[in-house]
Amino acid sequence: MVEDDAALRAVVARALREQDLAVTTAADGSTALATAGPGPATRFAAIVLDIGLPDSDGRDVCQALRARGIAVPVLFLTARDQLHDLLSGYAAGGDEYLTKPFHVAELVVRLQALLRRGASPSVREPAALQLDPAGHALEGPAGRQPLTPTEFRLLAALMAAPGDVLRRRELARAGWPDGAIVADNTLDQYVVRLRRKLADAGDHGRSIGTVVGVGYRFQ
Repeated sequence: MVEDDAALRAVVARALREQDLAVTTAADGSTALATAGPGPATRFAAIVLDIGLPDSDGRDVCQALRARGIAVPVLFLTARDQLHDLLSGYAAGGDEYLTKPFHVAELVVRLQALLRRGASPSVREPAALQLDPAGHALEGPAGRQPLTPTEFRLLAALMAAPGDVLRRRELARAGWPDGAIVADNTLDQYVVRLRRKLADAGDHGRSIGTVVGVGYRFQ
């Protein structure tokens, strides 16, 4: 469970332990990622993740987890209850969304439902590239490359589905707010910048390929 409010973190962790669940807690995104591990394997069955963390946006943390191949269910906690906030949470790779204030019993029931569904097993190897949501950066063998928020979201979406073709509209939804009109050449320019940063990060076995007339693939 990742929550910066110590009192709420303690209450929820206690309630989950009363349901015979083993719970590990973290107060910020950097600690959460370090605890989850480099991926794709992790010892956790689910993650309860606050969006408003002191060092990062929880949605960026979720994207970084997905980019590592960590596919376990993520339940977002947030005080933001607008539709565009909910949509952005799901677009970031979340599976459930619970707004504050909430009843702990509801969180427990939703989390148990996620645990029953579980996550698909991953066969991916740990990546040499890692996304840092706190610093909005790409880390690789040759060093660290800063990313804009949009670059971060686009690269996270591509890294979360290696080998899969992501259509332009899927990438537009991942990189920009719901309803934004994104021109093809705008997306293309972002991909050019990301290719350069991937090369500078030093993992020359990874690239973003173009699927003509369709979209892009992280390979």
